[in-house]
Amino acid sequence: MKIDELDARILEEFSSDPRMSVLEASRTLGVARATVQSRLDKLTREEVVTGWGPHLSAEGLGYPVRAYCSLVIHQDAGHDGVAAALSEVPEVLELQTVSGESDLMATIVATSNDDLQRVLDAIIATRTVLRSSSLVVLNSPIPLRMLPLARAAGQRADR
Repeated sequence: MKIDELDARILEEFSSDPRMSVLEASRTLGVARATVQSRLDKLTREEVVTGWGPHLSAEGLGYPVRAYCSLVIHQDAGHDGVAAALSEVPEVLELQTVSGESDLMATIVATSNDDLQRVLDAIIATRTVLRSSSLVVLNSPIPLRMLPLARAAGQRADR
């Protein structure tokens, strides 16, 4: 889906204050309330906006250690079977199928470096993973962000 500059501005307003009312956003943006509402509906329908809930922090929940793990799986388990097994490990935040020497890439968290070993052991204990290789995150100078991408997409559409 292509978004324009107004869509990007709407996304920025609601990203900075998700509890903002549509009326308040329309006043801030200088457009009709119905315009903001129809744009939000379109952005949600097209899955540009995927949710309105609170954004949770692993660190705030007591899991300050983050690692990226490349996983080689038992091929007979299949990707879906491995995903189902790993979904039972709460510290597995994300799982992607990847190309290359590994089959999957997982983002995991732990309460400490020592606890990271427990999480890795829990992943191996599913008996769906043959081996893992981990990279521990030391710092996140650019955390996951989407607004710069939305701004760029909005500017590109206006050209």
